[in-house]
Amino acid sequence: MFVYFIRGVFIGLLFGLPAGAVGVMTVQRTWNHGVCAGLLTGFGSSVADCIYACIGAFGLTVVSDFLLKYQTIIHLAGGVLVLYMGICLLLGKGEGKAPHAVGEGERGSSFSFQMFLSSFAIGITNPAAIVTFLFAFSYFGISGQTTMPQGTGLVGGVFAGTYLWWTALSIGVGVLKRRKKADCFGKVNRIFGVILSGFGVAVFVRVVAGVFTG
Repeated sequence: MFVYFIRGVFIGLLFGLPAGAVGVMTVQRTWNHGVCAGLLTGFGSSVADCIYACIGAFGLTVVSDFLLKYQTIIHLAGGVLVLYMGICLLLGKGEGKAPHAVGEGERGSSFSFQMFLSSFAIGITNPAAIVTFLFAFSYFGISGQTTMPQGTGLVGGVFAGTYLWWTALSIGVGVLKRRKKADCFGKVNRIFGVILSGFGVAVFVRVVAGVFTG
C-alpha cells in the first residue's frame, strides 16, 4: 500500500503541474484573498482529481464509459464556467469587487465554499482526466484493477501529490505578494480575467474543431 501511495504522490505532482484554469484561479485568489483562499481552491481541484483517480484505479468502467461518452458536453459546461468567471473578473463583479474574509463569519464561510465548489466544478468537467490517469498508472507500472488497499493508497497519494502542488503554489504567491508594496487589486483581476476568458474560449474552439473533424 505504501509503495502505491508513493507512486500516487508522483502521479499527483505530475498531474497538477500543468496548472491550467485552476492554477490561474489559485494564483488570483491567493493574491487577492490570502493563502487560505488558494488552498481552498486547490482543495476543490484535488478532490475532483481524486474522484477520477478512483474511477481509474478501481476499474469503474460503467462510470468511465458514461463520462467519456458525454465528455464533450461536460467539458463544454466547464468551459462556460471558466469563461463566466473570467468575464466577472474583467467586469469587476463577484469576487473581483473587493477582498472577502475567507472563513470568517457566515459571509466568509459562504465565499469559502464557493471557492471550493468552483474549482471542483472545473476539475470534474474534464472526463478526459480518466484516460490521463490510466496512462500515468501504466507508466508507473500499475496495470489492471488494483486491490482495495492498493487502490486506496494510490488514490490517497494522488490527492497528496496534487494538493502538495497547490499548497506550494499558494505559499509561493503569498510570499511574492508580501514583497509587493503597491495595491494592484484591480489590475491583477483584469489580467487574470483575460487569462481565464482565454481558457474558456479555448475550450469552445477545441469542441467546435472536434465536431468538424470528428
